[in-house]
Amino acid sequence: MKEEAIAILQRYGQNHLLNFLPLLNEEEIHNLEEQILHIDFEQLQKLYEKSKQSDMLEEKKIEHIPYIDKEKLSPQELKELEEVGKKIILEQKYAVVTMAGGQGTRLGHKGPKGTYSLSTIDGPKYIFEIIVDRLKKARQNYGVTIPWYVMTSRENHKETLEFMEKNEYFGYDKAKVKFFMQGELPLIDQEGKVILGQDKKIKEAADGNGGIYEAMFQNGILQDMKEKKIEWIFVSGIANILSNFVDPILVGLTIKQNHVIASKSVVKTNPKEKVGVFCKMNGKPKVIEYIDLPEEMAEQTDENGELLYGEVNIATHLFHYSVLENLANSKLPYHIAVKKSGYLTEKGEYIEPEGPNIYKFETFIFDAFVRYDDMTILRVKRQEEFAPVKNRTGNDSPETATKLYNAMLSKF
Repeated sequence: MKEEAIAILQRYGQNHLLNFLPLLNEEEIHNLEEQILHIDFEQLQKLYEKSKQSDMLEEKKIEHIPYIDKEKLSPQELKELEEVGKKIILEQKYAVVTMAGGQGTRLGHKGPKGTYSLSTIDGPKYIFEIIVDRLKKARQNYGVTIPWYVMTSRENHKETLEFMEKNEYFGYDKAKVKFFMQGELPLIDQEGKVILGQDKKIKEAADGNGGIYEAMFQNGILQDMKEKKIEWIFVSGIANILSNFVDPILVGLTIKQNHVIASKSVVKTNPKEKVGVFCKMNGKPKVIEYIDLPEEMAEQTDENGELLYGEVNIATHLFHYSVLENLANSKLPYHIAVKKSGYLTEKGEYIEPEGPNIYKFETFIFDAFVRYDDMTILRVKRQEEFAPVKNRTGNDSPETATKLYNAMLSKF
């Protein structure tokens, strides 16, 4: 192994990797060297040290965040907002980004989540196909083909591209579709050591949806948008099959309120629902997780009897191009998750642990909101715009999501 790689391992206490060298052939050693030279071990060490510290208590002034209920807008208001948003779409200043870096493991599906098939009233449809159907519907409505950007991960990038090629992009213009990969960070065990996978490489995992800002910059997506003169970008995840990502009313409302960031919300089903909600923290827009919202605040209501903190984050966001440009090189805070991951031993045995054994570090897209003074929140109907496919059975499963999707299809 190159001296430079060895020196890095020694400097950051990762010497254990040298014990694996007898197990590796020349090509595997080269691949491992390349990883070592490209990983930011300084950052990894700081993240590990943070994992051992208690969170610093900080002053947190939590307040209600204003929102607009789409259902309560008058026909005249809806028409005016729609005209403003429609103009943006017709002038081809609008784009859609789908975050599709995940696998379908929790669904019992081998492959990218977007390649999972659902039983709709129109027959079997892949999740990617459902997204393309909505894009084609927008093309039919507005006479323009909206640019579509898909964020994948190293784990599913190749398979996603092959799937889309095989299915001929479900009839969408291939020239209007671009794929890009989000970043990764190594997994570390509870002693701060990196682990090897079965492929004899350092195990890495996607760095969370907050990595989208840097990934769009590094992969030339921002430059492509700039060249296309795109001004507004809608970002949502692959899991929500009812995501209404071509919504001129949201665009119009955001422009009217003179904001550069917007999100859609649905109302909390009850004060104890385990979801993140929008609020203002220390005067800035924020998504606060249910575990961080005091119980008495979670149950607070306004003069109309509605929850003060009842706007659920459904991971559907609208950004002005300037926001994505400003955030391209910003560093968001990392969140630590304790996960379970198999690993290779120095004897060449692959172990599948019974419980959580590693730390995974990730960033969240909404953590960037606090860098702005305000944002637009548009409350929409849960049954019309939020049908996540996350769990194999029960809530947010293919069964519940498909039921909502089919109900929406039957209306049109």
